Amino acid sequence: MEYIYDWLNYYIFRTYMNSEKPIKSIANIIDHTLLKPNTTKDEINKLCAEAIEYGFASVCVTPYFVSHCQNVLLNSQVKVCTVVGFPLGISSSFAKVEAIKRAVSDGADEVDAVINIAAVKDNNWNYVRNEIQSFTRATHLKGKLIKLIVEATMFDAEQLKKICDLANTEEIDFIKTCTGFNGSATPEMVAKLKGMLIPEIKIKASGGIKTKLQAQALIEAGASRLGSSNGILLL
Repeated sequence: MEYIYDWLNYYIFRTYMNSEKPIKSIANIIDHTLLKPNTTKDEINKLCAEAIEYGFASVCVTPYFVSHCQNVLLNSQVKVCTVVGFPLGISSSFAKVEAIKRAVSDGADEVDAVINIAAVKDNNWNYVRNEIQSFTRATHLKGKLIKLIVEATMFDAEQLKKICDLANTEEIDFIKTCTGFNGSATPEMVAKLKGMLIPEIKIKASGGIKTKLQAQALIEAGASRLGSSNGILLL
């Protein structure tokens, strides 16, 4: 029985390897992510090398490593993405905007900024609106992309709708589902956000994406970008 099982696996492998049918890669929509606080430069170099080899959309790293990644990836198509206000979003809007400006100056092409969760829960929509406006201006003036991390698992439907309405008005580039610290992205979450956003705003699904099936389900639900530290496994 074991022999038959091994033979079957070998047959499937050879059939796959010899197939002339092209396999569509999702690499170019994955942000290859490494945001651990104890990350080393060697790990970042490995991340960048993998991103180049597999053709990932970007590497997503902490602000400390932005300038290093920009130098390493200078002659590649891989973008540099970083995070601001991560993961709690509790810094002042002014501090987050200054962090965005510094990240862009250091070489970031894309910024994933966490919304002020407390302001949303407090229904302080003027504060939230001003924050989203400031994020957008700080990135768009430099020709860069802004992704608003909304921590969708923490808000009710009414709050999410209000956030999306503001994002629609302020021309955010992406809504990102989660940081990964407070829940994970689901197809239902992506579909809900998709229904609230104008077509010009894309969705980045992030948090807990570990398998190809998860990735496929999120893409089918409407995600245009995936953020994952398991990018190679997803391929």
